[in-house]
This record gives sequence, structure tokens and C-alpha cells, in this order.
Amino acid sequence: MRAERIGGSLVGIVVVSHSAKLAEGVVELARQMGGGDVALAAAGGIDDPESPIGTDAFAIKEAIESVWSDDGVLVLMDLGSAIMNAETALEFLEPPADASRVLLCEAPLVEGTVAAVATAGIGASLSEVAAEARAGLTPKIEHLAPAEAAESEATPEVARGRSIVLRVGNPLGLHLRPASRLVETVGRFDAEVRIANRTTGSDPVPARSLARVSALGVRQGHEIEVWAAGPDADAALSAISDLAADDFGDRDLPAAPPPPKAETPAVEPRSEGTVVGVGASPGVAVGPARYLRRPALEVPTGPPADPEADRQRLRQAIDAVRADIESQREQVLARAGEAEADIFTAHLLILDDEHLIGSALERIGPSTGAAEAWQAATEAVADDFRRLEDPYQAQRADDVEAVGRQVLARLLGVDPRPRMEAPGVLVADDLTPGETATLDPEMVQAIVTAAGAPTSHSAILARGLGVPAVVAAGPLEVEEGTPLLVDGTAGSVVIDPPPEQVAEARRRAEEDARRLEEARSRAAAPAVTTDGVAIEVAANIGSVEDARAAVEAGADGVGLLRTEFLYLNRTTPPSEEEQEETYRQIAEALGGRPLVLRTLDVGGDKPLPFLPRPPEQNPFLGVRGLRLGLAEPELLMSQVRAALRVAATHPVRIMFPMVSVLSEWEQVRTMVGEAAEQIGGLPDGLQIGVMVEVPSLALAADRFAAVVDFFSIGTNDLTQYTLAAERGNPELANLADALHPSVLSLIDRTCRAAAEHGRWVGVCGEAAGDPLAVPILVGLGVTELSMSPVAIAQVKDVVRRIDASDARRLAASALEMTSAEAVRQAAAAFLGT
Repeated sequence: MRAERIGGSLVGIVVVSHSAKLAEGVVELARQMGGGDVALAAAGGIDDPESPIGTDAFAIKEAIESVWSDDGVLVLMDLGSAIMNAETALEFLEPPADASRVLLCEAPLVEGTVAAVATAGIGASLSEVAAEARAGLTPKIEHLAPAEAAESEATPEVARGRSIVLRVGNPLGLHLRPASRLVETVGRFDAEVRIANRTTGSDPVPARSLARVSALGVRQGHEIEVWAAGPDADAALSAISDLAADDFGDRDLPAAPPPPKAETPAVEPRSEGTVVGVGASPGVAVGPARYLRRPALEVPTGPPADPEADRQRLRQAIDAVRADIESQREQVLARAGEAEADIFTAHLLILDDEHLIGSALERIGPSTGAAEAWQAATEAVADDFRRLEDPYQAQRADDVEAVGRQVLARLLGVDPRPRMEAPGVLVADDLTPGETATLDPEMVQAIVTAAGAPTSHSAILARGLGVPAVVAAGPLEVEEGTPLLVDGTAGSVVIDPPPEQVAEARRRAEEDARRLEEARSRAAAPAVTTDGVAIEVAANIGSVEDARAAVEAGADGVGLLRTEFLYLNRTTPPSEEEQEETYRQIAEALGGRPLVLRTLDVGGDKPLPFLPRPPEQNPFLGVRGLRLGLAEPELLMSQVRAALRVAATHPVRIMFPMVSVLSEWEQVRTMVGEAAEQIGGLPDGLQIGVMVEVPSLALAADRFAAVVDFFSIGTNDLTQYTLAAERGNPELANLADALHPSVLSLIDRTCRAAAEHGRWVGVCGEAAGDPLAVPILVGLGVTELSMSPVAIAQVKDVVRRIDASDARRLAASALEMTSAEAVRQAAAAFLGT
């Protein structure tokens, strides 16, 4: 290693190569080409006269420290282990050197170093020096590339600056699942795609690497820049833009309980023998403590008999685990639903991650076998996640380690599944999704984990599987077999509960189990209150497949068809014929049940690639929903005509979103009339309504009720607009509650106005599927509840257990309360839960 510092505080540069002569030659060339005051260091070869080719992490560390500058250090590497050893070197830097100010750059070694030195010499920043290094090949390409190859893969589009910038809007940023959807999307195209976090100034990383994309630490509100090159570059960028517009598929995930406040300890004594964690899956259970026993995985060290054979063993182990995870995904899909099963799609992508697999295979050599190499590679990727500032994204290190453990167990011939000695309450530090998915509900009566969070994949799965769970409870210092009472609703664990508490808990558990089984057996039957009020329980869907699943779940119809699925992932709008055919297929799948079709609900927060719109400072308050339809009338007219044609033969109702003033309704009603004339007339019995999402509409409900056929309340948006609390902000989760009296008063106002004019009112937001909200909504006068199909059986059961007149009294008292918490407590008492 040689270093030379000539002057002041400029970005330092380190050249890493397997060849000491090559590294020193590149440094010498760069020094002669300019940048006289730039500190340069060469870290090449290894100290072995018989085999000098290689790289040394500690030599790289010393090189970085020798050129250290407060402006940062740029490291350029040739290939293979140079990259891995450079990453390792960062872990051992000693002050004042700081790994956060060292940038490992993927630029070409020779041209990149020359360009970097020249740029650093004029006092440029670390990011500017890196950008010039990456563009180092541009002069050569432009001089030598034939004209017909100017736009081919031979010309890196990154160097030409061809890219798109996207804002990430989903609440948890690019955590594992949305990142996996991004990687899946990229994989469909013949294009090289790279992505960078513009907000944090990260380097671009390959978009086909789930680990690298997830480790960018992209959070809600961050801007990402995406570059693409190759034959499908345009299509890839368009598809990624569509995916971002749909919040990377995170829009309809089931809500998890809000995380505890940072200042709240994970465990606090509520009373003697009681610890408090965080409720992650509702329900109550009593049973003996059973500690999870995981088999020990002893990783052998030392040289393998045949490194190539070990590489093959690793590939086979990865294939076997892939089959295991696919099987787990199918099990969870059948038992818990698509959203929960998506967790395993992300795990499958970890197994396909080129960065992870390549790193592991390259580590296998004369001194390192498959198991040791795989363990080191997965630990390195997991450490990348743990360094992220966002707690949720940092938690994804657990997913990498879980998948890594499965592969490691295969290599060692060990069954990685945890074991319980007997039925009871499973107690563990934490659970991986794979472990949770393979748990037998007959064996596991409840789950208590010392760590974890309500947003963890295991918590999501526990909820979907119906197993009561409390997370973040801290270590339970009890002996195996100690009786535990777990209340997943309250988030409490009672150690060695008294007999009266045990009896009450078992009564509740038996009643819950009996009621759920009965509800499922009667899911297809109508939901009628004890005093004869019929409530239509419908489904929210977004495809033909969803319509079939809704019927199987017992839905009385569809209360919300999200038509956006027809417009996403495409560069041109769907034809009128395509729309009509899709709507007809959905209506036919429903077998005569009513279908409420919501017209296109996109805008600044959900832009369409074929419909560019100027950026908006606050897209949630901008041109979206019906506002966009009125601004683009032919787009709306095409959809309305398609819906009207299907409504001529099926019970289709049309609903318009984001209506705020009566003049908007008057315009759209005129458009519907014109569309009807164009197709031969308005279908008999057609109902046309509006979504109640904006408080101004609810406040004017008496005037709207005179002219619309129905109201459907979107409680998600109505709540965030009423309380000025963004529904995706975890810090406002307790405030953004649809059962807040202020929101309920707007629902009440809408229902009263509707009743005076003989209109019906539905609810299609998340509140419709909340059992505690059901008696309140029924009491206010709501007659249709539309929700995720998995909630239909339980909601119908709740409806059948309530008396509408009693529910009206409950709703009246709720309107006088001062908080959503008070309303929920009253509803729980009303239902006896």
C-alpha cells in the first residue's frame, strides 16, 4: 500500500486491485493526468510472494485511513473479492475515519480513477467525484461506439443521464415487501436497471438485488432515482413508475396496531404477576409456557474437500429451501390470505438475490466451505439492514437471517423448524415468518415474544392465522410449564393467573372459537339484526379473481370495485372494449349480486404514466378522483360508457370518488346523461352515487341527498381529512381513528340526510370490517358494509348479534363522547368483548 497526500482537505481516493502493480500503475497514471493535491492510495495484491494476486481488507483499511479527509474517501475496485474486502474494511476503520463518509464506487477502475482525481482536485464533493467517476467511460464510448449502437446496451444510460425520479409515498417506505415487488417488476424486462436514494445521496445499486435495494433505507417521502438501459428500458421505467404510483403494492395491506411510543418501556408491571407488551393478534388463551427449542447449527470451519463441490451443494440447498418457502407460501395463502403470503414472495427473492448468492459463492475457496461462506454472506447483508436508521427497515435483517438459517440447516442436514415439547403458550425471543407459518394452531395456543413489533411479518401472520399474540413483552422469566394467560387484544400476559381469571379467559376463548366457526358456516346467509334490520355485507375488490373469492367468502355483493387495476402498469389507457369486457366478467362472477363500480381514483398521489400531470405540493388535496375525470373528460366518458353497457344486463351501480361540491356532481351527472345517449339510453334502475371522503360533502349531505341515489363513505380519507391526520403516519395512528366522534358526526349527518330522501348509505373504508365499528355504524343508519373478503364472516356474525334499536342508542352516546378510545370502550362493552 502506497499513499501520498499533497495538500488540503479534498476527497481522498483509494484504488483497490488484485494486482499490486495494477493498483500502483492506476494511481501513477491518475497522478500524472492531474489532481496534484488529491490524496491517493493504492491497496493491491496480498503479502504472499508465491501467490501475490488477491486483496486484503486490512490493507484497504490502512489505505483509507492514510488518505482520510473530512470531505470523504472514494474507493474504486476492480472485481470480486476486492468489493467484499472493501466492505469488510469499513467495519474496522479507526477514528477519525468514518465509514459513513466512505463511498465504494462501481465506476471503471482506470477511467473512473482518472476522472475522480481530476474532479476531486477542484474541490468537488464526494457525490460529485463519484458521479464523474461513474461517467468515466463516456468519452471512450462516444468516440468508439458505432452510430447504430448509440442507444444500445453498449451505451450505459446512467452515463447519459436517462432516468426518472419518483417520490415514495407508502407509509413504511421500501421495506422488504415493496422492495421485492420492485425487483420482481424489473425482472420482467430486458433492461439493466439501477436505483439510488436521492434523499440520502446513496450510490445507485442494481435493482435486481433485493438486498441492495432494501438496504438503501428508502423511507416515506424520500425521492428515488431510477436509471435503465437496454431494449426494454422505456417499458421498465414506465412499469416502475406505475408501481410507485400504487405505493409499491402496499396500499391495501391490513393495518397493524400502532407501535408503542419510544419512551414507553417494552415491559411494565401492570399488577402483580402481569407484564405488558404490545397486542399483535387479538384473542385470549390460557396454557402452560412452552419455550421454543431451535436446533443448534454448528457451522464447520476449515478447508473443504472440493470447493467446486461445495458451490454445487450450496446451489442445491438454495433450491431445496426455495421449494420449502413456496410450500409455506401456499399454506399461508390458503389459511391467511394473499397479503400475508406476500411475505414469502419477498423471502423467495432473497434466495434469488444476485448480490447475496454471488458473495457466498465467491467466498467458497481453498480455506472456506459452503456453510461458512453462506453464513458470512448473509450476516454481511443483514448488517447492512441493521445500519439503516428506520427501525422498520432495520428489522428486515431478521428476514435475511431467517432465510439464511434455512439454507444453512439444509447444508448441515438439520431440520431448522422450532419444536415445542407439548401444547401450550409458545414463548420465544422472536419468531421468523417461516417458523410462524409452520406452527400448528392445535399445538400453539398463543404466542409471546420478548422482541418483535406489531409490524413484523410474524405479527401479520399470527393475525391472519387467528393465533393470539403479544410481542415486545420482554423476557418472561418463568419455568417451562408455568400457566400463562395471554390477551392479544389488551397486549398483556398474566403469569400464573388465579382460577377465576383462568375460567373467564377460557370462557372467552371457547365463545370466540364457537362463534367464529358458526360465522364461517353461515357466511353466505344474510346478515340481519335481532330486530329485523338487514345489512348488506359486501366486499372490496380489484380484479376478476377477487370477485370470485368474494363470493366464496359469502359476500352479498361488491361495495367497492377499484377500477385502477385496469390503468396501472401500462403506457396507454385501456380501451373501452377492454373495460367493458372486464366489468362484465366481474359482474358475471358475482352471479346477480350488486356491483358498485368506482370510477378511476388516481391523481397527483397516484399518477398514471400515460397521463402526465404537473407536480403538486400536496397531491392528497390536489387534482385526484373526480377532479381528474372532469379535467380529462374523455378518459372518464370512456369508463362511464363501458360501465353503462354492462349495467344494461347486470346490477351495476356507478360511484364517483373525491366529490367535494355540488357543482362537480352536476357536471358528472350531465356527462352520464351524454354517455347514455351515445350508447342508446340509460339502463333501467341504474343507481349513481358518490363517495363521502371530503368533509364538505358530508356537511352538505342534505343537498346531495336530493340528487344522488346513494352514498358510500370512505372512512380512510374522511378520517384523515377531518382530523388532519395522515393515515400512513405511525405517530398519528391513535388520532387517525374512524371512530373519533368528529368523524362519526359527519357519518351521522350523511345518514340523516339520506334517510330523509330515501337513499341508502354504505361504508367501504377499513371501519366497515372493524367489529367494534359495526354496531356504531348500524346505529347511525348505515345499511351496507364493504370490506376485505376475509372479514365478511365475522362482520356478519356481529350484525346478527346486535339489536338495531340498541345500536342506535349506542351510536347516540358515541356522538357525545370526546375520543375514539372512549367510543371503542363503549362498543366493546356493548358487544361483551
